Amino acid sequence: MIAIGSDHGGYALKQHILKHLEEIGVPYEDLGCYNGDSCDYPVYGHAVAEAVAEGRFEKGIVICTTGIGISIAANKHPGIRCALCADSLTARLTRLHNDANVLALGGGIVGPNLALEIVDTFLNTAFSGEARHQRRVDLIEK
Repeated sequence: MIAIGSDHGGYALKQHILKHLEEIGVPYEDLGCYNGDSCDYPVYGHAVAEAVAEGRFEKGIVICTTGIGISIAANKHPGIRCALCADSLTARLTRLHNDANVLALGGGIVGPNLALEIVDTFLNTAFSGEARHQRRVDLIEK
C-alpha cells in the first residue's frame, strides 16, 4: 500500500496519479492536502514519511511545486530515503541502488504523462540487494 501526499502546488498532479493508481489496482491512502488551497508542504511530507517509517505503508509519494521542499521534510525522518526524480532513469536507479522508499515529484516540473512513467518505474523496481548497495544504504541509516 502506498501513502501519498501533496501541498497545493502538487495537488493537480496528485489527483492524476491517484486516478492512475486506481486504474492499475495499486492501493493507496491520500494523506492530504484535499484541495488546491494554499497550505504548507512540510505537513504532508512529514505525514507520508511518518506513515512509511512506522511501517504502515511500504512506500510513499510526496509532491509539491518543485519536489524539493517536500523531499527535504520527508528525509528528516529516520528510515526514510526520499528521492526527488524528474525522469524514469533516476526513479529506477534510486530503487536499485538506494532502496528509496519515498518518491518526490515536482508538480510544476514534471508533466502528467512523465509523472506516471516515473511512478510506475519507482513502484515496480526492486532494490538490487547487491552487497555494495546494501552497505551504502546501511551507512545512510547510521
